[in-house]
Amino acid sequence: MSEAQPTTYDEKVDNSSSVEKGGVHDYARRLKQRHVQMIAIAGTLGTGLFLGSGNALREGGPLGALIAYALVGTTGYATLCSVGEMTSFAPISGSFPHFAARWVDPAFGFALELLLSGAISTPVEITAAGILITFWDQNIKHQPAYLAAITVCVCAINIFGVRWFGESEFVFSIIKIMLIVGLILAGLIIDLGGGPDHDRIGFRYWKNPGAVAPAGLVPNHIGVDRFIGILTVIVQAAFSFQGMELVAIAASETESPRRNIAKAVRRVFWRIVIFYILGILITGMLVPYNDDDLLSTSGTAAESPYVIAMTRSGVKVLPHIINAAIFTSAFSAGNSFLFSSSRILYGLAVRGQAPKFLTYCTKSGLPLAAVLTSSAFTWLSFMTVSSGAETVFTWLQNIVTVGGFFGWLAIDITYLRFYKGYTSQGFDRSKLTYSNRLQPWLAWWGVFWITIFILINGLTVFWNFNASGFLTAYINIPIFFGLFGFWKVFKRTHFWTARQMDFVTGIPTMEETEVPEVPPVTIAQKIAAILF
Repeated sequence: MSEAQPTTYDEKVDNSSSVEKGGVHDYARRLKQRHVQMIAIAGTLGTGLFLGSGNALREGGPLGALIAYALVGTTGYATLCSVGEMTSFAPISGSFPHFAARWVDPAFGFALELLLSGAISTPVEITAAGILITFWDQNIKHQPAYLAAITVCVCAINIFGVRWFGESEFVFSIIKIMLIVGLILAGLIIDLGGGPDHDRIGFRYWKNPGAVAPAGLVPNHIGVDRFIGILTVIVQAAFSFQGMELVAIAASETESPRRNIAKAVRRVFWRIVIFYILGILITGMLVPYNDDDLLSTSGTAAESPYVIAMTRSGVKVLPHIINAAIFTSAFSAGNSFLFSSSRILYGLAVRGQAPKFLTYCTKSGLPLAAVLTSSAFTWLSFMTVSSGAETVFTWLQNIVTVGGFFGWLAIDITYLRFYKGYTSQGFDRSKLTYSNRLQPWLAWWGVFWITIFILINGLTVFWNFNASGFLTAYINIPIFFGLFGFWKVFKRTHFWTARQMDFVTGIPTMEETEVPEVPPVTIAQKIAAILF
């Protein structure tokens, strides 16, 4: 790092400064390297990919889905590179909402934290896990018992501490990786005629019914209609990628966070290519986009293109195995969202933006009050038992999904301010544990496309307008700016200039966070080093 001395916050300027409020408190670092790597590799693999790929195929066709997932994959990678660089520089509690308050504007961080609190995300995934059980037990009266059991397990894992969370996510991630690799291989075998019926499919469905599905909104202009179909898939694809930022939230509880997060971010590119792009390509080869079974909305493995293809080719047992694996994915997602929301809530409390009792931690460093408070929201999953409440719950689910776009957008905007301040104060980015030579252009790429995603996510509602659809698609925009304006006026915050940004206070040194890396000696250790 150069000898340039950065200026720090003027304490008289803004009393809501995250640094002054102690927003850099750290927990005990109990997540191991293997935990972080597996969270980064498979943290976002869930129902959005395993079941959502069927919806993407139905809406956009095989080529449309492939284009959408590839485009969103580039923006997701750009966003992860941005948050990865900031987190490896400052592996502290609060993660990117704290960075937003510290390097953009305290009001910006406040709005982001409340919008991304994740309180509704956890019950959404618990509900998805409950629906998956109906693949075996279709008695709706049993749903409350299943939901209660899943909720208790998710809460217990988080209450017992971060080590339990890390181990559970490690196991779930292995299951998810085995599932997606198995599906890709099985799909390729079936496509090449290796199934019991020996029907060689190839690219048959790219020719008939076609490579791109029409949206059915502009039937008189088929080219425009197909383009709209691709745009609708982009929203589904973005939902499948959301959650990548979890690795940054876990940074303050990770051993040697700078080294491990840098490794995780560098490997994510290949994860996107192999798991998402290759996975969606195989999906589009197995089933036509107008397949009757693909049009079902059971919410179980029955609507997965892989299960449809396996069933028709004569494979009987695998659909049950796939549904079980997808169930663990939904459970894992709920587990991760509860972890994330509790840490964000703790960050709010530390900076005086939430009740002080939420800062209580156990002797082992677990933010117990924040975990218990976040756990209370998991019981909202029972809203799906009532038909009226289910409608409200669906609205909340859609709002949370769109809120994820704002999280990505805020990360890229924050990085651009971080880049400006860091370089303006004379620091050398090449000396950071992780940096990307394509920055800041990656962040600008993310800002451009994510803004487009936010604007088009409710595109279809304008052809068949209804108030609820419009509100769930766009209500986050006034909510975000409302929260931003409220905190800015209430606390009289101001936008940090490049020279005012603090790159020193509360940021631990390398000696404080990193432990010497032990080189692998045995063959098993070398294999583990490559995988994890």
